[in-house]
Amino acid sequence: MRRSLISGLVLAVFAALVIGLGQFFGLDLQPVALLGAALGGVLGLVPHRFPLGKLGGFVLGFVVAWVGYALRAAVLPDAPAGRAVAVFVVVAVIAGCCALSAGRVPVWSALLGAVAIAGAYEEIYTNAPSQFLKESPTAATTVLFAAALGYLATTLVGEREEQVVATEGEQERGRHVRRADDDAPTTNAMDHLLVGESK
Repeated sequence: MRRSLISGLVLAVFAALVIGLGQFFGLDLQPVALLGAALGGVLGLVPHRFPLGKLGGFVLGFVVAWVGYALRAAVLPDAPAGRAVAVFVVVAVIAGCCALSAGRVPVWSALLGAVAIAGAYEEIYTNAPSQFLKESPTAATTVLFAAALGYLATTLVGEREEQVVATEGEQERGRHVRRADDDAPTTNAMDHLLVGESK
């Protein structure tokens, strides 16, 4: 409960910071602030055996979905059939790459990456498909910046919480060891009495 509250508050601060930094750097981050920070927060909060694997999965999904938009703009017709083919190819490539990684790259993180670019760019693409080369880099940069701050926020909180848990665990083990040491003389005395020896 405590970790959820702290993570949420830190993430909220960073999400607001995204907008402030966007104004400072002249970037329009307001439309993607919540999307990027939330996706980055999820990426940081969900545990995985290979931390670099989940980051790699996010990048993989992001790039594959971005290439999917390039295919839609250059090759596929701007119709439901073209969009269906693009979605199928993106998800199939993501699933295949994650399967080849033998569990090191989780599917969920790759799907988060695909959602990031889709959420930031889909509406822009729909309004102007011919502007892919001009508009997509801006959308990609802004949502990645927001996601990076969200990931940083939850990762910092997670590492702090792990340190606290580890410290508490060490203290608890120390108490058990001290109790065992305190009980040891009594146990030894009882052993001597049972075998009829005197100290």
